[in-house]
Amino acid sequence: MSSFRKALKSRQRNHHERSQPGFRKHLGLLEKKKDYKLRADDYHKKQNTLAALRKKALDKNPDEFYYNMISSQLQDGVHIGKNKEEEMTEEQKKVMRTQDIKYVEMKRVAEAAKIERMKGELHLLDADSKQKNKHTFFVDSKVKVQSFDLANHLDTAPELVDRVFNRPTLKALETKSIQGAVDPYSMMKLAKQRNHQYKILTQRIDREKKLFVISQKIQTRKDLQDKNKKVKVKKETPNAAAIYKFDTKRKR
Repeated sequence: MSSFRKALKSRQRNHHERSQPGFRKHLGLLEKKKDYKLRADDYHKKQNTLAALRKKALDKNPDEFYYNMISSQLQDGVHIGKNKEEEMTEEQKKVMRTQDIKYVEMKRVAEAAKIERMKGELHLLDADSKQKNKHTFFVDSKVKVQSFDLANHLDTAPELVDRVFNRPTLKALETKSIQGAVDPYSMMKLAKQRNHQYKILTQRIDREKKLFVISQKIQTRKDLQDKNKKVKVKKETPNAAAIYKFDTKRKR
């Protein structure tokens, strides 16, 4: 009997919602259940939002105060902050700018010291792994100049003469410890560490340049407070401070 019921259900047609009758075509499409569900969800969402706002307004403290109430005013339906009057004198501004210059210079000097230390550690290698500075060797006569052998003088292999770093001697190359240490994985790891150090060095150099520009800009603003007559020679840029020309005054 159960198998007959299953066979009977399989032959039934799927239920479809009816379409809009012909005499009601002028009213538009007939709303289905999925359309009603979307409309109902949107309606309940709006009702919940209104209820939450109504509760928030009821729970608000009538004695609440914050400083924006007195530091702004309503103009054409928009809150506009009031202009605050400067309460510092010119002397106080000069002192503050002097302190700013000292702080920026202190940070710049610290960055310069770190840069010099990193340059000493990395030996300033270029892309071709060649030395930028010239190394001069002195000999006794002109004959020795003609027969001078750099590889023999440095006691290293001719292939390693152009290298600035990790230039072992012939005796060191013969030992097993050095030969075992120079494997492709170790060289790749050292190259990766060196590139990372160069990246940090480049970032520190850029930071030191930015601090120098900031110091110049603060000093220019400080000079503008001391001198009245000025002529602008060059406008300020992100990489340089503005240049002014002041009238020369004889010091007493």
